[in-house]
Amino acid sequence: MGSLNIFNLLGVLFFKTACFLLYLFPVVFEYQKESKLSFFMEKINVLWADDEIDLLKPHVLFLKEKGYNVITVNNGNDAIDEVEKNHIDIVLLDENMPGISGVETLTKIKSIRSDIPVVMITKSEEESIMEDAIGSKISDYLIKPVNPNQILLSLKKNLDTKRLVSEKTNSAYQQDFRNIGMQLSDHLDYQEWIEIYKKLVFWELELEKSNDQGMQEILKMQKKEANMLFSKFVEKNYLGWISGKNDNAPIMSHTLFKNSILPELKSENPVFFILIDNLRYDQWKVLQPIINEYFRIDKEELYCSILPTATQYARNALFAGLLPSEIEKKFPKLWFNDEEEGGKNLHEAEFLEELLKRSGKNFKYSYNKVTNYSFGKKLSENVSNLMTNQFNVIVYNFVDMLSHARTEMEMIRELADDEAAYRSLTLSWFEHSPLLDILKQVSDKKCKIIITTDHGTIKVNEPSKVIGDKNVNTNLRYKQGKSLDYIKKDVFEIKNPADAYLPKQHVSSVFVFAKEDLFFAYPNNFNHYVNYYRNTFQHGGVSLEEMIIPFIVLSPK
Repeated sequence: MGSLNIFNLLGVLFFKTACFLLYLFPVVFEYQKESKLSFFMEKINVLWADDEIDLLKPHVLFLKEKGYNVITVNNGNDAIDEVEKNHIDIVLLDENMPGISGVETLTKIKSIRSDIPVVMITKSEEESIMEDAIGSKISDYLIKPVNPNQILLSLKKNLDTKRLVSEKTNSAYQQDFRNIGMQLSDHLDYQEWIEIYKKLVFWELELEKSNDQGMQEILKMQKKEANMLFSKFVEKNYLGWISGKNDNAPIMSHTLFKNSILPELKSENPVFFILIDNLRYDQWKVLQPIINEYFRIDKEELYCSILPTATQYARNALFAGLLPSEIEKKFPKLWFNDEEEGGKNLHEAEFLEELLKRSGKNFKYSYNKVTNYSFGKKLSENVSNLMTNQFNVIVYNFVDMLSHARTEMEMIRELADDEAAYRSLTLSWFEHSPLLDILKQVSDKKCKIIITTDHGTIKVNEPSKVIGDKNVNTNLRYKQGKSLDYIKKDVFEIKNPADAYLPKQHVSSVFVFAKEDLFFAYPNNFNHYVNYYRNTFQHGGVSLEEMIIPFIVLSPK
């Protein structure tokens, strides 16, 4: 474990150095802006094609003074030659030139380099010419006579927007970095942790657009620090939340139905409750723009998954409105412990039925679990049949299957190589899924929708050694059993499972939950095990990503 300690030390040193530089950077950044220095940017090559280019020399000189490298030609054929021979960043193209026209030149330039932005400049305001140019995918359209500032604005809009947005984003995160750091040093309650997590996810998505790898690494280190402190917060407060002794307990898996779902069932129209297994808050945020086309967001809250943050425990607790040991006691034939044979989530419908009766709800309802595309398609085709129910529950298992597939399949690992790619793959699935078809139909029927999940998932990076007998469960983020040997600083340890309302399989049974981005690994064949599971997405332990999860209420537009 010595090498791991060295890596951890290097990580801490890197983070502290980064913190110092981020505190210093705004001064340097402002100086650089004022002095208009840009040491790391290559000159931008602007190709300007106009048969009256000699008359435009003042414009050309103006752009050169602004740092652009301007290449001039006076006909379409020469413009095409320049695009073929040189790296051109943007083209300013006169629409009316002798020889081949501007629109013809545009078409040929796009056939050579479809990605190159072209700004069409013309004396004519004829609609047909504009339509031809726009249909050929121009990036901007200017009417002569143009002044130098118009040209400069168009160049910035088409070339510098991403850079300017990136600089603004980086500068804003640098400011918020300090604010988040100061907040993390306070004694936070659960609601304050929600706000911290929301900020971290916001910046993760914003910095992803800027493609600034250095700033993204700083955010990862801040997120790692936040997870370390959140784990300590959970260790200190979790048993008080579960026992009811802590008055500030958050809404959790077993209390979600009573506190958040039941109040929404007063609608006259049917209510659809959709649970997407393993859906993290950041994944919800990338799906949100699509859903916003059809629904208004009435409520966006984050509730807390119970431990273990695993389907067997968290989802059963949600549908039963009970904690795991209470489910085991009330439904002894339906609850299966980790070491027992049998499906662990086969009786959600029965749990839900009993929960509705206990809540005094005698209305008609449905329960459907989607585990493959064909069943999702079939359900989509039968949405109209669900309209006679007051309450329709749909469990969608795709995201959970995606995380498992990424662990087991090399191709999926490559497609979802990092957090951004994992989100992108989730978005791509959703855009082409029967679930989106279902949502569209429900929107047309003017029905309310609730979207939530049972737990999140975290990308694990570092192993933590554990030793146990053959009956210890296989989950990489939590272990339960007798005679477990583990590294205490790496885990949240519950020596008496009854304290956390967890089933106690043996007299000496304990539960341990991996903290932060750790995963459990056995000493036997350690290196192979670590290489196989490092950088995979797992759940069951203690982290912001696994425990703080979305609960969304939507109304149709």
